[in-house]
Amino acid sequence: MAEKIQQVYPLAPANGYTKNDAESLESVDELKRKKRIKLAIYISIFIVFQIMVITAMSLTVMKVKTPKVRLGNVNVQELNSAPTTPSFDTKFSTQIKVKNTNFGPYKFDAAIVTFLYQGATVGQVSIPKSKAGMLSTKKIDVKVSLSSSALSSSNLGSELNSGVLTLNSAAKLTGKVELMLIMKKKKSSTMDCTIAFDLSSKTLKSLQCK
Repeated sequence: MAEKIQQVYPLAPANGYTKNDAESLESVDELKRKKRIKLAIYISIFIVFQIMVITAMSLTVMKVKTPKVRLGNVNVQELNSAPTTPSFDTKFSTQIKVKNTNFGPYKFDAAIVTFLYQGATVGQVSIPKSKAGMLSTKKIDVKVSLSSSALSSSNLGSELNSGVLTLNSAAKLTGKVELMLIMKKKKSSTMDCTIAFDLSSKTLKSLQCK
């Protein structure tokens, strides 16, 4: 009689999982771990990038600079002087330039530009309330008329004899720089210019502003 062949089957693991199943689970866990690491790296890179952007903006875009107010070109229409009296009067046109280097408009109130001879007022012009746009220069055309009639300086005669008349202009603008439509920063701008006229040619000799 032929012997019966009894097939032997391997016993199943006690936990119900095979070796291959365990390896598959470990592989899935490893993939998940790698994904979490990549996600953490991406989040870290994003945070560092945001910090860099915010820092750059705070140092450039969000940094509020003081606008500058200066005199522009001076075109002389009249220039009369009398060393013996002594006296002078002049009329000229010029521009008040308000330079705004901020990433937002500079809105300023009305102001007065005063022209002086050795600290004494010889004339004034007004600046209307206005606005200098972002990264731009506001130019205001003005006509100036100056006279020494109110002066009592003993040095005027000798200066007129020298052939050069030196005057100063001063002004102070007050206003606000507006950034990102939400932040407003008060800023005051001052003018300090020195104007020299050539009395013989009746022209502008030099113009310097600080």
